Amino acid sequence: MVKKKTTSKKAQQDPHARREANKYENPIASREHILALIKGAAAALLRGEIAEQLALRDEESLEALRRRLRAMERDGQLVRKKEGYYPADKFELVEGRVHAHKDGFGFVCLDDADDVFLSIGQMKALWHGDIVQARISGVSAKGRREGTVVDIIERGVEQVTGRFFTSARGHYVEPDDKKTKQRIFITAENAGGAEDGQMVSVLILSHPSYRRQADGRVVEILGDYMAPGMETDVALRVHNIPHEWPEAVQEQVQDFGEEVLEKDKKGRVDLRELPLVTIDGEDARDFDDAVYCEEKVSGGWRLYVAIADVSHYVRKGSALDKEALKRGNSVYFSGRVVPMLPEVLSNGLCSLNPHVDRLCMVSEITISAAGRLSGYKFYPALMRSHARLTYTDVSQILEHDDTRLKEKYRALVPHLHSLYTMYQVLLKRREERGALDFETTELKVLFRSDRKIEKIVPSARNEAHRLIEECMLCANVATARFLRKHELAALYRVHEGPKADKVVDVRQFFSELGLSLPGGSKPSPQDYAMALKSIQGRDDFHVVQTVLLRSLMQAVYSPEEKGHFGLAYPAYTHFTSPIRRYPDLLVHRIIRHQLGLTGGVSYSEEKMLEYGEHCSMTERRADEATRDALDALKCEYMLDKIGEQFIGTISAVTHFGIFVQIKDVYIEGLVHVSQLQGDYYHFDGTRHCLMGERTKRCYTLGDEVEIVVANVNLDTKMIDFSLLEFLQDNLQRKDNSQGTKKTAKKKIGKKVAQSKKSTVADDKQPVAAKKATKKNSNRKAKVKNNTKSSRFKVKKKNK
Repeated sequence: MVKKKTTSKKAQQDPHARREANKYENPIASREHILALIKGAAAALLRGEIAEQLALRDEESLEALRRRLRAMERDGQLVRKKEGYYPADKFELVEGRVHAHKDGFGFVCLDDADDVFLSIGQMKALWHGDIVQARISGVSAKGRREGTVVDIIERGVEQVTGRFFTSARGHYVEPDDKKTKQRIFITAENAGGAEDGQMVSVLILSHPSYRRQADGRVVEILGDYMAPGMETDVALRVHNIPHEWPEAVQEQVQDFGEEVLEKDKKGRVDLRELPLVTIDGEDARDFDDAVYCEEKVSGGWRLYVAIADVSHYVRKGSALDKEALKRGNSVYFSGRVVPMLPEVLSNGLCSLNPHVDRLCMVSEITISAAGRLSGYKFYPALMRSHARLTYTDVSQILEHDDTRLKEKYRALVPHLHSLYTMYQVLLKRREERGALDFETTELKVLFRSDRKIEKIVPSARNEAHRLIEECMLCANVATARFLRKHELAALYRVHEGPKADKVVDVRQFFSELGLSLPGGSKPSPQDYAMALKSIQGRDDFHVVQTVLLRSLMQAVYSPEEKGHFGLAYPAYTHFTSPIRRYPDLLVHRIIRHQLGLTGGVSYSEEKMLEYGEHCSMTERRADEATRDALDALKCEYMLDKIGEQFIGTISAVTHFGIFVQIKDVYIEGLVHVSQLQGDYYHFDGTRHCLMGERTKRCYTLGDEVEIVVANVNLDTKMIDFSLLEFLQDNLQRKDNSQGTKKTAKKKIGKKVAQSKKSTVADDKQPVAAKKATKKNSNRKAKVKNNTKSSRFKVKKKNK
């Protein structure tokens, strides 16, 4: 008893007590003293034990201790476990979000340090998106930190979408998201009437552990596996994209009519006589922006960019606003749009439809004769679009002098020519600035009446596309300058320059080709633009351009104005699409506040950081979802083409094989390294090739190859190719052993379709190929099982 009292008395002696007394009216022990107390204990201390040693008994002091301990935990000084508080330096713990890999392993992603590797065994109890606390358990031979999960703080998955199956042991759901490896067990009473093979959504009742799988209940039956539109329905749910309007939103939109109210027209600049026009694609339904340009007497131009005044209708904190924030942006699938705002606004009251009054926010910009932005102002206005033009029609007028269209839009043609003249000057200025202009191909999917792919075609860009793009860039740059001038907390569109290691890789690749990338260790946009210009006309232009493009970072939303590398702007933001992008809506509100208008909002830097991270996430989420849906459609399209030959180009090279994109079809498949004959192939990341150790044969990015479609796996959304030359050699050997004199090429389609489509005689493979085949046995097993699926059988019967 005497010893205990002595310890307690000593514990109360806080060397920083005077400092705390000066700072707080009711001081408690300092952080240093609490930390020393916990470090000096033989075991972890509970909060009550700490309070006892500090002789804290009244409620106010106990609450102050609770807050201080939470702050110390938040700041990384303490670690709280079930048994009590530990000093953080007792063992290295990290906290972050789990990122699962399709091959079963994962990572704990950290904001301020390298990610921590999690083994397949560690991932058995985890979902993609879980927030966990992990202890650093070791470092691999390559210097990568490896971790052991000690606590699951928050689950990242509550609902899973996948395919419902029945086995001898009961029902289960195989998740469609291949980052999710855990099957979900479904009892008979929780099956909800689902039938074998159907796509369902499952509510997680119990999460997986290291000893048992997850349990769930079917809450939605999406339908048959190959039903039209199923790829989109699944992608929406797998990626957690909101796609149904909450009841509160439906109630709010009932208050909106089809026409602008007279009271809402007051206090605005009346631009209804100004011949503003919208220029969009033929299938566009929501019109964010309208433009008009006039030449100034003193030289240069005055450009009006009128943007839908969404912030007038969608007020901060409303049901509409909360749902728009959750969505973050509209999502454009092939044949379907999931809008950020309900159609009564996106296609109606906010959309700048022709010949009707609409509210807008105007960026009025002056452009010098040299193409420099010399002035700007923002104001709310009332407008009436004079025409709904398409890119095709405007291109025909400006580039091809189409007589019929010029007559149809006779009153607008002079203004279009003013826009075009200004655009040509802006384009020259763009080149001088060093903005990057990569030649990329946008694809458009054409559907049959049953909503299956008929074909995939490139979506050509013409001068009208580029003209509107330059007008939008002007408005966005003017907005960024406005925000910076008034020192407003806002979201910028940030595209940082390439990382140092990427620059090194590009330089090494360039040196192999006898090229150079100027700019030293930190090349500027101008340096990249010079490199692009230097490769124009080369046979390998698209290969080199791809390497440059892949070296760049992804653009994000951030309150820090770090510039836009690709566009070569010191500051850039998004203002021109508030119907379909939440960051633009935020920027509109900030401008309204600065102008003293109703509906304006001033945000804190911290709130902008939160919004930026969220909107960057929703943008990536939309990209992943649309890519998944398109991959599913491509697989269905290729099902009846197994065994057919195509010419393609190597579009990517990895350590496990080469990806080949079929020419004129724009569909990609994998030639696995195990299918590359007669040598050991090593991946050269610098040269972007797989090189044979003995033969020095090299499969390089951009090489043209002839392939055979070997297999299509609808479950993994993977298409496997085999190189035609390899199949020819392999089949020739088989034919020779049987004494036949027919060439393999004549028999190739038949043989591939009859067998596994990509078989290789094991006794003829080199050792390295055998190892690769064994390593990927699980993947091949899935391919084999997939050929027995009902989807596959239906297609073969139809064929």
